[in-house]
Amino acid sequence: MIPSRWLWHGVSLLCCSDYTADRESLVYNSERRYDFGMGFLLLEGGAEFGGRMRIPDVRALDLAGGFDVPLRIVPTAAAPDGNHLRAGGNGVRWFESLGVRNVESVQVIDKPSANDVTIANSFRSAKLIYLLGGFTHYLGQTLKDSLAWQVALEAYRNGAVIAGSSAGAMVMCEFYYDPYEGKIHEGLNLVSNSLVLPHHNTFGKGWAPRLLKQIPNVTLLGIDEQTGMLNDAENGMWNVYGAGEVTVYREGRVEAYKAGMTFSIVSP
Repeated sequence: MIPSRWLWHGVSLLCCSDYTADRESLVYNSERRYDFGMGFLLLEGGAEFGGRMRIPDVRALDLAGGFDVPLRIVPTAAAPDGNHLRAGGNGVRWFESLGVRNVESVQVIDKPSANDVTIANSFRSAKLIYLLGGFTHYLGQTLKDSLAWQVALEAYRNGAVIAGSSAGAMVMCEFYYDPYEGKIHEGLNLVSNSLVLPHHNTFGKGWAPRLLKQIPNVTLLGIDEQTGMLNDAENGMWNVYGAGEVTVYREGRVEAYKAGMTFSIVSP
């Protein structure tokens, strides 16, 4: 059992075991601790901005303070193929359709813009920060150690919600899988000892067998499209929202949770 003082809303802040992942030296350090956690986290499996995603997104807005709070969209993952303006615009229109009155897409599209003071300050007053999907490794590397991400973390510690869909959810975990390279990389570590399998009901579940062999001590979170998991339950547990399921792979077990169900990703 991990002591409660090392948990924030279901996020383990103490790493539990040591291993090295295949093809890349990702060494688990059992002494690492993290000081995240005054806000909430929303991980979504993809196919955002439509259908049943209204349910988790509205819940995240409620936790963030309502429809008038500043919401900032991060389209970084869509930048490599020049799709960031369209993707960011889609996000703005989606949240405006929900009734949000202060939403912007912040043009963090590469390392220089991620370290631009003016751009980074766009996140300082944000109450909901939403990471779009796209190229996972590009997103992770662009945000890692950047000024924009440091300001986003300050907002999170001050109570903001950080949300991500598909690639956005992937980089929020301690590790993420890059299907283009076939490699596992260190993520932004808002959710420790975890790795997200997005689009789980379509292609994401196909990654599970390989990853279970490579990183057997890491919890895999398979999130279906139009489905989200949000750590707003009692005692730091996670609720499932949306159309599909969240499938948790850990310690040789596979457990599926539907909308309305609550679960923990911290081993008992």
